[in-house]
Amino acid sequence: MTSATLAGADLGALLQLVPVQRAGLALLLAAIGLPVIGVVIVGLDIMPVRFAMMHVALLGIAVGLLTGLDPMLCALVACALAGAGVAPLARTPDGLSGAMGLLMSLAIAAALLLLAVSGVNASSAFALLWGSILSVGTPDLVVLGVLAAVVPGLFWWRRRDVGLLLYDRELAQCSGVPVRVLTAALLVLVAIAVAGAIKLTGALLVDALTLLPALAARRLGDSLKSITLWAVGIGVAVNATGFLLALWLDWPPGPVLVLTAGALVLAVHFIPERRIGSWRAPASASLPSSH
Repeated sequence: MTSATLAGADLGALLQLVPVQRAGLALLLAAIGLPVIGVVIVGLDIMPVRFAMMHVALLGIAVGLLTGLDPMLCALVACALAGAGVAPLARTPDGLSGAMGLLMSLAIAAALLLLAVSGVNASSAFALLWGSILSVGTPDLVVLGVLAAVVPGLFWWRRRDVGLLLYDRELAQCSGVPVRVLTAALLVLVAIAVAGAIKLTGALLVDALTLLPALAARRLGDSLKSITLWAVGIGVAVNATGFLLALWLDWPPGPVLVLTAGALVLAVHFIPERRIGSWRAPASASLPSSH
């Protein structure tokens, strides 16, 4: 038998394992909800949110290790509360970025202090941030499943309001959009999504599931709806390809997913833009049809 045949046989055997099947299902669910979160991150111009929530997740994990509760559940709760907490500070894009910077500093300081004072093994807390996709369990699938349903559902239900908010916050406010409530809801979803993706790729590589598909999609779509659909399609393609490639080569899935997504983003950027200007301007083109 050739090496390719042996590799194919090994891959087929791996796909029969329950942990591998759960990991594949988790990536499929993540590909539905998390790229839409990436569209929100780009649209609200809150790139620091990923780093802020990584640090908040570490604080939640430290609390979980100290109290004996599920560390990832604590991370999800901490991120959700943090997302809701910074929402009142998000009156302007600059204010939101500043709030994220403050949150990131306070969270990592509190996490390190808690780990030092409590005597909890810090290495076990930081190890959870590197991801462990084959340890995905039912609770993780539930979180990702809820995100896969809620995030696209909110986009479809309030697509006009979301489109206006991502296009121009002040215009959305003048148009009667409940800006504060909608911003808070989006921030909570972003925070939960970042925490939910930690086990899949690790906190440092979460961009592969959120931001990179959105960056590629904005070159291919000409409206908020098409950008969102492209982001989900790219997410599914990247997750499936990267995961199968990682299994075949016996490499860590997280880095392979990032490199796969990054290669696609670079390839897409060789395609000439069909429109000139910010991607948010085309996003508003779909607004009249959403009435």
